[in-house]
Amino acid sequence: MTRILVYATSARTIERLDPPVRRRGSWSGRLLSADARDMVRVREARGAFRDFYAQCFWYLDPDLRVTLRDVPEIVRGLRQNGGRKGFLVAARLCR
Repeated sequence: MTRILVYATSARTIERLDPPVRRRGSWSGRLLSADARDMVRVREARGAFRDFYAQCFWYLDPDLRVTLRDVPEIVRGLRQNGGRKGFLVAARLCR
């Protein structure tokens, strides 16, 4: 993807080539149905459970199969024990 950047301080135009970046959970530009949004929330919650298990979810079974019913518990654990990074992940799960 080629972008043209114009700086306000000068009349120069700089062309830069940005490689495509794919991030888990990033918005792709298409509208999602309620079921698809729930599936994305569950996928994100599973990743957060795996990433923050030792810090936030040590009291739960490590082989827990995270479902939509478990998302509020994942959010609560991230907010209470996940630090700043966990809090931001919890905010993303609550959208």
